[in-house]
Amino acid sequence: MGSQLTFHAQDEADTCRLGEALAQALPSGTVVGLIGPLGAGKTRLVQAVAQALGVDVRDVVSPTFVMIREYQGQRPVYHFDAYRLSDLDEFFELGPGEYFHGAGLTFVEWADRVTEALPDQRLEIEITVTGESTREMQLRAWGTPLESALHAIAELLADRRPDA
Repeated sequence: MGSQLTFHAQDEADTCRLGEALAQALPSGTVVGLIGPLGAGKTRLVQAVAQALGVDVRDVVSPTFVMIREYQGQRPVYHFDAYRLSDLDEFFELGPGEYFHGAGLTFVEWADRVTEALPDQRLEIEITVTGESTREMQLRAWGTPLESALHAIAELLADRRPDA
């Protein structure tokens, strides 16, 4: 396992802070696997990243029924949802490799269902619901570029503490 960072979101504003840090620090071509139960905030985190990249947040919705959505901002955001997929072959039929190696950021909700299809170098964010509006987000980075990005994310979050 690579580097890790635990982020405690006290409210939606904290999720937006994390999204802004991800948008700023992640290199193009990054694949982010999102793991967590229904209602944990996976789509909300993608909305925060997309918004930080100039996408209207109202345009960012869960791709559950269409499997993938694309958003054009300062960088493209590709948003997959593996919840309704029956197997890995169905995921591969979506052509994820084209997105994984593209100029944007790729987010895969329910990534634990398609782990074998994800690149070895990736960021994984596991979201745990800890209260009505609180979340614990465990970020894990594999690969030197993403380990460096994770360090930058930690610094950005420390610099943007509301009480700082």
